[in-house]
Amino acid sequence: MKPAPFEHWGPTSVDEAVKILSGLDDPGEAKVMAGGQSLMPLLNLRLSQPQHVIDLNAVTGISEIRLDGAFLTVGAMCRQRVAERSDRVATAVPLVVDALGQVGHPAIRNRGTVGGSIAHADPAAELPTVALCLDAELVAQGPAGERTIAAADFFDGFLSTALTEEEILTAVRFPVDGPGCGSAFAEVARRHGDFAMAGVAVHLSLAGDTIEQVRIAVSGVGLTPVRAPDAEAALRGATPGEEAFAAAAAATSAGLNPASDLHASGAYRKHVAGVLVRRALATATERATESARRNP
Repeated sequence: MKPAPFEHWGPTSVDEAVKILSGLDDPGEAKVMAGGQSLMPLLNLRLSQPQHVIDLNAVTGISEIRLDGAFLTVGAMCRQRVAERSDRVATAVPLVVDALGQVGHPAIRNRGTVGGSIAHADPAAELPTVALCLDAELVAQGPAGERTIAAADFFDGFLSTALTEEEILTAVRFPVDGPGCGSAFAEVARRHGDFAMAGVAVHLSLAGDTIEQVRIAVSGVGLTPVRAPDAEAALRGATPGEEAFAAAAAATSAGLNPASDLHASGAYRKHVAGVLVRRALATATERATESARRNP
């Protein structure tokens, strides 16, 4: 099928894009397009029929990757494949690279953008889950200027975010890993490249033989990616090992109530989430131990 008719806009700056959005009679009738890997199928199937498409592909200044003190800032229009293959990203925030390797296929990642995936807010997608796990900051620009939104406040429903109709996501700020930090991303999908039935992002830091800090986020089990606060609380101050990981997995599963659909039952998603938490914690601990050894 072909999309329903719409007016195409090709701004070359964020200011111009915001001006176009805010100047429309109804900004809610517009869609902002980044890489188009999610939006174009929706347009072609006429599941989305906006009157306007604001195409950001000619916009300059929002695709860079840079270190800003304790944060790695990734421009919203940075292609996923660029971030995946970036040594800077791999060193500063390895969880992002770990997750990107499981996003679709290379052809999709060549066009898909970091900001586009996060702004689309699919609850089964990898990058929103990583942003939530890492307590990332989302930078948006609208008619009133720039504002920063915590990842915990950004995802507010299925394919829905805290962005207003006149705002555009311009960057994502990920906290940089320090010594003794380790992370892992794990998911289960029917085929590689499919949306996961459940996925888990884990980030932790070690202080000697104990877990000092830990964050766990789960995808595919609700209308948004979700944190696992009970599991996190149980792990803080604990000695890493199978017993602690099994308890965290049980706490994660107990806190979930996923719906069933044609891809998997809610009970299966709940069980798989716990299994993935256990696996991801073991991998993250190995990486944190190695990081501490390299940076005593």
